[in-house]
Amino acid sequence: MPNVYDVKASKLVGAVAVQLKSVIKKPGYINYVKSGANRERPPSDPDFWYARGASMLRQVYINGPVGVSKLRTRYGSRKEHSVHRRHHVRAGGSIIRDLFQELEKAQLVKTTKEGRVITPKGRSFMDKIAKGLEGGQAGNA
Repeated sequence: MPNVYDVKASKLVGAVAVQLKSVIKKPGYINYVKSGANRERPPSDPDFWYARGASMLRQVYINGPVGVSKLRTRYGSRKEHSVHRRHHVRAGGSIIRDLFQELEKAQLVKTTKEGRVITPKGRSFMDKIAKGLEGGQAGNA
């Protein structure tokens, strides 16, 4: 039976994002804010909230326990400067924190002393979706 490790990440995140639409709700501010200081504009994808939530759920599944700080570094990127070199800038923490709170309400992740970890319900949720993608390609093949 395939699990999250056996499925290509991009296919899994897309499938989980579709399923998350019925599980978590999107806040009103998400259409107007940038995802970090390194961005010039807000995300143009109307399903950005669900895609980021699916990606975060996968990160917690694979690397858990994780916290907001670790994911801010993970989702950050280079910022262009006019005179001096580009530097890495961490992503905004508010979107990550709010998504964690939504995922906790849905009982897919929980907070421990070390950080957020996936719950048995969250693990089952991800594994069922990975099993549905079984006909897809393997992650490392």
